Amino acid sequence: MSAHVVPHRVAIASKTVLVADDTAFVRDRFRAALQSSGHVVSAISTGSELLRRVRQKEPIDLVVLDLRLPQAQGVSIVRALRRIDGFQAPIVVFSGTIANADEVRELGTLGVSGYINEYTAMQHIVPALASHLFPDAENRRLSPRVAMGVSVSYRVGNMIAAAVTLNVSTGGLAVRTTSPLDKGTALKVKFRLPGGKEIDAECTVVWTDRRSGMGWRFTKIDATDQAALADFVRAHFFSNRKA
Repeated sequence: MSAHVVPHRVAIASKTVLVADDTAFVRDRFRAALQSSGHVVSAISTGSELLRRVRQKEPIDLVVLDLRLPQAQGVSIVRALRRIDGFQAPIVVFSGTIANADEVRELGTLGVSGYINEYTAMQHIVPALASHLFPDAENRRLSPRVAMGVSVSYRVGNMIAAAVTLNVSTGGLAVRTTSPLDKGTALKVKFRLPGGKEIDAECTVVWTDRRSGMGWRFTKIDATDQAALADFVRAHFFSNRKA
């Protein structure tokens, strides 16, 4: 018999975010989504403007970055940001602006926190960024995330619930729910990848936010399921690459 998971109240905090992209459509969508969740957002269109803003030493909690900004091309803009004294905010890169796998490896060495598709649906933007808005030592998935909206069932002890996935990586997934579980909760999950492969795994909750949902990290997953996930992520990660 299924049962409802009891809602948990999660503290809400406002964060300061810089969204840097040369396309107004992308900037405006991300700004609107983040502001609707109570965050303070500045939209930036050039590399020089971004560097100037960061050098002002004002508090910044997250930078969402286009690697093909005017006056700043490729990984060099991330290197420039990391050289600014005192700047330690997480950086999330728009996946469609990455040229190749070599750039992904370089970005990893520079401490980039993650990746997001610049055309992510409005309702998925804040959940996709939640683990970076509220970072700690356990909540970051460094592998690329791919947006995916499929049903997932999960079990916590004798309680069974369902949610919709927001994105998936080789290390875990995020789901939308208004009843997030406490961080550290262990659960069993089941979902089906587009194309037919059913995934069974054990997870732990690594981030939670009442406005967004929660993120799960895989703690036990079959090797064939892990391989299917890796193939799915690789096939979709560069599908929206910027010209």
